[in-house]
Amino acid sequence: MIGWLQGHVAEPWQQGTRCGLLLACAGVGYEVQLTRRHWELLPPAGSPLCIYTHQSIREDGWTLFGFGARHERDLFRLLVAVSGVGPQMALALLGTMPCEELVRAIVQADLRLLCRAPGVGKRTAERLAVELRGKLAESFGAAASGFDDDSLDGPADGSSGDPGPAASTREEVQLTLTALGYEPLEISRALRALGSEGLEPSLDAETWLSACLRWLSREVA
Repeated sequence: MIGWLQGHVAEPWQQGTRCGLLLACAGVGYEVQLTRRHWELLPPAGSPLCIYTHQSIREDGWTLFGFGARHERDLFRLLVAVSGVGPQMALALLGTMPCEELVRAIVQADLRLLCRAPGVGKRTAERLAVELRGKLAESFGAAASGFDDDSLDGPADGSSGDPGPAASTREEVQLTLTALGYEPLEISRALRALGSEGLEPSLDAETWLSACLRWLSREVA
């Protein structure tokens, strides 16, 4: 695997929404795809440049993705490990905001910010938060400052520490919404929001379910 390159900028390039450069290294030119933020900050042709790389090997070809720092490459590798997130979407996320801001958005489940990246929808943003928040909070602790684990999940026993219905009602609502295709984090946010708005915990599961569906539809809209 090619993990790092040192050479000179031979030629920046752009093909549609993709951009990168030809990096000349000891007589060999490597085509490397970059985030748009990195591409826009490239030095002039002939300038020395070192980049960390991720090599993607597929049946239809090999592709090199370049990053200005190791932690950006490491975050890229975590992103592409999430189901439904390919290299182009990962580059779009890294190109939309600085690395630290992206980590914080995932850890704090800031779905609106994540959805600013081209190609990232609400479900994908939910999946990123669910699958990566633990790993990122551990690996990028400084960038994830202000993260409160309880802000995404209620108490493990479903007790009244988290605004929402009684434990038995909560379980029934969660099971129904999961069967309808909603993600765990999405359901947790709806229950917490409705509890904070004053919906009585003692109300039955049908009332809570109807309220959750209305809230979730409003969020999608």
